[in-house]
Amino acid sequence: MRRALLAITGLAAGTTALVVLKGAPDTMVAARDLPVDRPPVVPSGTGPTATPPVTPTPSRTRKSPNPSRTTAEDSADPRTTTRPPTTRAAPRTPDAPRTTSAAPKPTRRTVTGPVVENEYGNVQVRITLDGRRIVDATALELPRETAQSDRRSSEVDGRYSGTSGQVVQRQSAEVDTVSGATATSGSYRQSLQAALDRAR
Repeated sequence: MRRALLAITGLAAGTTALVVLKGAPDTMVAARDLPVDRPPVVPSGTGPTATPPVTPTPSRTRKSPNPSRTTAEDSADPRTTTRPPTTRAAPRTPDAPRTTSAAPKPTRRTVTGPVVENEYGNVQVRITLDGRRIVDATALELPRETAQSDRRSSEVDGRYSGTSGQVVQRQSAEVDTVSGATATSGSYRQSLQAALDRAR
C-alpha cells in the first residue's frame, strides 16, 4: 500500500516537472519579446490606474547657416521685429510774397464840375478824390451879388463843402436842401453830380 502511494506521488511529480520544463522556453520567449519600457499590465479593478510613460522627445538643435550670427539673432522672430520709426519732413511753409520797392502811383485827383446858372448867380463845384473816395469838396463859384445871396451861399458852402461836409460824409450828391437857399442848393448838387460822373 505504501509502495503504491509512493509510485503515484512520483508519477505525479514527474509529470508536473515535465510540464513545467516544456512550458518554460515559451515563457522565456514571451518575456524576451516584451518591450523593456512598457509598464506591467494591471488588471482592471485591482490596484492603481496605470499611466503610460512619457517618452522624452530629443531636443532639436538648429544649426545656424552662418556661424558668425549670434543665437539671439537666430531666436528672433521676424514677425515681431520692430522697425525704427520714420521721421517725416516738416511741411514747407509758403514763401512770403515779394514786396516791390517801387512806390505806388498817386491816386489823388481833382475833378471840376460845370458852371450851373440860377436866378441869383453861378455855382461851380470841384471835388478831390483819393482813389474812388471823395475826400474834399470846394465851391469855386457861388452867388454873391447881394447880401442875402452872400448869406445863403455861405450857408450852402458851410453845409456841403470841406473835408467834413455832407458831400464827404455821404460820398454822393444826395445832400440836404438848405432852407431859404433852394436855388443855390439845387445848382450845387447839379455841378457836384456832373463832377462825380466825370470822375467815373
